[in-house]
Amino acid sequence: MTTPIKTLKTCNKGHKYYKSSDCPTCPRCEQECKPENGFLASLSAPARRALENNGIVSLQKLSTYTEREILKFHGMGPASLPKLRSALKEERLSFRD
Repeated sequence: MTTPIKTLKTCNKGHKYYKSSDCPTCPRCEQECKPENGFLASLSAPARRALENNGIVSLQKLSTYTEREILKFHGMGPASLPKLRSALKEERLSFRD
């Protein structure tokens, strides 16, 4: 098994980090923008970015989508659905049928 080669990268804010993939996400910037509370705080970074990149930053907006539509977003996986369902249920909302 070979070890992936890590490349030194620099983000727009000047943070230096190593990545072995083409992913442009800076780990330091990612940590700085992670919400401290709310339904987005409970999600993994890729799942959170998937919702944010599609303009979904509120449970009301999330409730206008079906589960199938959400799963089509790059970065969103089935492990996030129970957390999203629970957050919606707490606000007496649900995914669109």
